[in-house]
Amino acid sequence: VFPSLAQAQASVANEVYQQLGQPSIFLFCPTEYCSSLCSPSPSKSCYLLTLGQELLPGIGIIWTGPKVVSRELSATLLEEVEGVLQRCPVIWDNLYANDYDCRRVFLGPYTGRAPGLMPRLRGLLLNPNCELQANFIPIHTLGSWFQNELRSCDHPDHAGMENTTALGDSQGTQERSYSPQEALELALLDWVAEINRQALEPGR
Repeated sequence: VFPSLAQAQASVANEVYQQLGQPSIFLFCPTEYCSSLCSPSPSKSCYLLTLGQELLPGIGIIWTGPKVVSRELSATLLEEVEGVLQRCPVIWDNLYANDYDCRRVFLGPYTGRAPGLMPRLRGLLLNPNCELQANFIPIHTLGSWFQNELRSCDHPDHAGMENTTALGDSQGTQERSYSPQEALELALLDWVAEINRQALEPGR
């Protein structure tokens, strides 16, 4: 019936989206959901080009970055993806995901995401560790990153904050820059306080 997989998927997704009354949040995960799965590249993928043209504009498209688990996300990559999908992507961030190897637990700060990404995102989902309690630091530091991004949107002149900080710019600019190490230290302080609070609860 359909000349390609992308056209079949877009047709079904569009019909479901319309049948549901075009909800404000409707997410579509493509078969090629990261750069390493694209052939030959995101900008030259016939599959992604078709989705960008055929999917209704209200449908959000999920993207994980250069790889399934991406160590870094850059504005340049997001520009390429936005161009081919004809919309800002929803990042499904697998930085902390450990379902592929449950012997590992990721407790470091949210890092590797360039400053100033927010205007190029339709949304961001964090895929956490399978172990609930292990996600205090990931979610806490993601919150710090997110607050910094919101401040950057309010003050677009400071979009290149990591550079101005390195040059010894004003204290105000430094306060607006996201530091993974500082975010980690704040998260650890709050986590210890939360552990102590729970330890004092009756029955603990």
